[in-house]
Amino acid sequence: MKYNFIKKAFFTLLFVGMTSFVYSQTYWQQSVAYEMDIDFNVENHQFAGSQTLKYFNNSPDTLTRVFYHLYFNAFQPESMMDKRSRTIEDPDGRVGDRISKLNDSEIGYHQIKSLTQDGSAVNFKVEGTLLEVTLAQPILPGSATVLNMNFQSQVPIQIRRSGRDNAEGIDYSMAQWYPKMAEYDERGWHTHPYVGREFYAPWGDFKVNLTIDKDYIVAATGVLQNPNEIGYGYEDEGVKVKRKGKKLTWRFEAEKVHDFVWAADRDYTHTTAMVEGGPELHFFYQEGEKTEAWKQLPELAVKAFSFIEQNFGEYPYPHYSIIQGGDGGMEYPMATLITGNRKLQSLVGVTVHEALHSWYQGLLATNESYYAWMDEGFTTYATAETMSHIFSNSNRTQEGNYRTYIYLTQSGKEEPLSTHADHFETNAAYGLGSYYKGAIALAQMNYVIGIEATARALKKYYYQWRFKHPDANDWIRVFEKESDLELDWYLDYWVNTTSTIDYAVSKVEDIEEKTVVTLKREGKMPMPMDVYVTFADGSKKIYYAPLSIMRGEKQNESNLERIILPDWSWTHPTYQFTIDAPNTSIQSIEIDESGYMADVNRENNKWEK
Repeated sequence: MKYNFIKKAFFTLLFVGMTSFVYSQTYWQQSVAYEMDIDFNVENHQFAGSQTLKYFNNSPDTLTRVFYHLYFNAFQPESMMDKRSRTIEDPDGRVGDRISKLNDSEIGYHQIKSLTQDGSAVNFKVEGTLLEVTLAQPILPGSATVLNMNFQSQVPIQIRRSGRDNAEGIDYSMAQWYPKMAEYDERGWHTHPYVGREFYAPWGDFKVNLTIDKDYIVAATGVLQNPNEIGYGYEDEGVKVKRKGKKLTWRFEAEKVHDFVWAADRDYTHTTAMVEGGPELHFFYQEGEKTEAWKQLPELAVKAFSFIEQNFGEYPYPHYSIIQGGDGGMEYPMATLITGNRKLQSLVGVTVHEALHSWYQGLLATNESYYAWMDEGFTTYATAETMSHIFSNSNRTQEGNYRTYIYLTQSGKEEPLSTHADHFETNAAYGLGSYYKGAIALAQMNYVIGIEATARALKKYYYQWRFKHPDANDWIRVFEKESDLELDWYLDYWVNTTSTIDYAVSKVEDIEEKTVVTLKREGKMPMPMDVYVTFADGSKKIYYAPLSIMRGEKQNESNLERIILPDWSWTHPTYQFTIDAPNTSIQSIEIDESGYMADVNRENNKWEK
């Protein structure tokens, strides 16, 4: 039922995009349909491919060119990925200088043998990891065209995400493995070379026929169409295979996804588990002493998916596969590649994180080059919440994310989150910023608009924007509407600057049997103030000073009495308010007792008698 819903939802979206072009031109997106036949040679790690791609131009623009990504070309000496890795201050240890040392049999490549548009030959040229195509005929607004390609590819040694013979002995981890149409949106073509990260592509349907040596078990995006034909059963007890001939063809179909991944190994064990109401989870791994934790993974993965669906939205596809492979953890539609030689908590952690990417990358699919923090950060936030639920951790679930963010602010490496993902000066700045500062971008909403409003808004964001490539403004507008507050200032400071939050209880004075409190903004980023006052008798009150630029107040979710103070204008570095009680009757005054505000110096947040 869920899978049929995807098709209905997507074509509704496509119709909305088309009608918006006709009437208002306010929203549209491109779509694609791939059919690929792959003949794989495991002797030389090469494959011949034929690809039929139907491209739907739902934009208001006439297109005279199209672009494909050729990701495997990055794994060649002197490529942009190679050069960047050898010149950046802190190279990824998985890459280092390894690409520069590859020989001809170890590199990756795509060689385009032929390419036609609706039967007519087109002009094309390869520029590194991009294929530039001059069309034989323009693609008019609201029309479609068919591109037929024949290509020859070689799988590189496993270095980053994709490749053969990974460190754990998985034969093939096939990510970013085919000539892939680039995305075209309201900002034009997105033709970023493959330097290290990230990915952005149109949604579409995939039909992939993969012919490979009969000894291999294949895991992939989509649904296997011919289990009986190849003698492959998806039984809980494992693999049941009756193989005939030298090769077998595995036929997979996936609807409304923006990528397709597969992996193959001769020693995969395959098990399944069912989440109540779907999806069916599939696990592919090499059984052995180092993968003992995989036997416990299905039960915990089911628990994770149940929690995620309840709190972050329904997973609409019928399958999800957790596949041992790759070089760490990397998400793809309906599947993930993860290294498998892990202790249980690590295995569950990487599984949960990559699975949650199905929400924040697989279904929302922001342009990661510009909004990596919306994918990695929101996924990191949701991972902490989910892991706390799985392992019954009662501690503050986001505490580690805050701690890492504060380390980043003190490191001297921080750069604005608005920096293009490939253009961060260090990998640390990208990783710590996108993952942890990105997580705090969302976690801090619990402070700014409230915990309940944040939970509601996060779900609304998912349902409103899945299948639509939202950007930062789309996200913040959902939270504005849910809270009835203005939040553009928050986005401006948190994403476009490296300004930090630091507030202090500067002075507490006893004046005429009343207590006058002076607060001071030490950091550059303004925030509303929740000030907790604990009295000598143990009672508490909250004194709440909204920011004037919020144009309102958050709801009081506490059972404590809350006094709403006059707005604090961001132009004023200090702020005073009065407590109708003498200093002697007050035990402590603390800014943000909840810990949700990312104050980089909490030592000055509290005054105690």
